[in-house]
Amino acid sequence: MRPAHIALAVLVAAVWGVNFTVIEIGLDHFPPLLFSALRFLVAALPAVFLVGRPKVAWKWIVGVGLVLGVAKFGLLFVSMDHGMPAGLSSLVLQIQAVFTAVVAFAVLGERPTGVRVAGMAIALAGIGVAAVDEGASGPLGAFALCVAAAACWGVSNVLTRRAAPPDALNFMVWVSTVPVLPLLALSLLLEGPSADYDALRSLDWQGAGTVVYVAWVTTVFGFGAWGWLLRRHPASTVAPFSLLVPVFGMSSAALFLGEDISGLRWCAAALLVGGVALASVTFRGRTRVHPVDAPAPEAAVVRS
Repeated sequence: MRPAHIALAVLVAAVWGVNFTVIEIGLDHFPPLLFSALRFLVAALPAVFLVGRPKVAWKWIVGVGLVLGVAKFGLLFVSMDHGMPAGLSSLVLQIQAVFTAVVAFAVLGERPTGVRVAGMAIALAGIGVAAVDEGASGPLGAFALCVAAAACWGVSNVLTRRAAPPDALNFMVWVSTVPVLPLLALSLLLEGPSADYDALRSLDWQGAGTVVYVAWVTTVFGFGAWGWLLRRHPASTVAPFSLLVPVFGMSSAALFLGEDISGLRWCAAALLVGGVALASVTFRGRTRVHPVDAPAPEAAVVRS
């Protein structure tokens, strides 16, 4: 890769990592389900009128939209609203690679190698260490919701692989149209019309900025740039940069939110990132790493 392309890959990882800190700030302005709905609404409009017609069947767009947009992001935002730290969230979501491998084995018959199984075991050990750390300092219920979000992400990765979208940005924009109404309905039902109305009525520049960041910077720019890189370089060259996401996620949360990174959390990070790297790599010239905050195109399954 040329230096400019390496810089772009690192920038996308940084954008996706900082996204967790931005979500944490946004949750001070919006109920979580409403915030998630606004994220997809702003990501879809006006981009849906600029990217052209969908390039995959609607069943895949709807399926990924519901599993990734409603389930995964709904659970993630609720988890963080209930006390899951931003930095730890960026780390725990890495376990999606393990869920992806398990679902791919069950649904697609993809048998993991011994090395990949060992990597998954190491990553699960990292989740165990993170759970011990969170159990000592935070709500385990929120931690469990974050793990459930990672599981939904794994399912959406397999759906995305079956869809095989030729254009990542086109696919993500159309997927973003699906969760808006279900999330709004859930927000009205569970969070209440008055809470939603109060959040929108008191909207300020900071709240609007968080929506713009998670929608246009993270989703439209992030996935557009990632897809552009994947069209020009092998997935095995591009995808490993996604392992930088929790590094930027934990660092930005510590810098801007004052989150403490304990020794146990560093240990969990080492186990999770190392295990995911091992679980996502197949040798003999074929490598696939499952990047972090979303579904992706071509040969890699990519995603905050």
